Amino acid sequence: MDKQEHEALHMVGVPHEHKHSHTQTKAVLNRLSRAIGHLESVRQMVEDGRDCSEVLIQLAAVRAALTSTGKVILKDHIEHCIVDAVEEGDTQAILDLEKAIDQFIK
Repeated sequence: MDKQEHEALHMVGVPHEHKHSHTQTKAVLNRLSRAIGHLESVRQMVEDGRDCSEVLIQLAAVRAALTSTGKVILKDHIEHCIVDAVEEGDTQAILDLEKAIDQFIK
């Protein structure tokens, strides 16, 4: 598929799939597993009627873990997917990244 065909598909909303090497996949999965486990602990705290202050502190820790994981994903995406997209002339990938960053930092 040439660049014009690729851009035309983006314009009509056809999703694309790039095959990229993600060097941080294992680290991201490990971080997500820990965050999920931590969130399950927070759920148990609520079920057990633990102090709201303790629950809020633990929720803040979960949120920080997820934000940290998002940063790893973002860095990996820029270093691999965006570099590849720029080399291929895929301007839609940049627009998609901008949209994702806007959602991520809300």
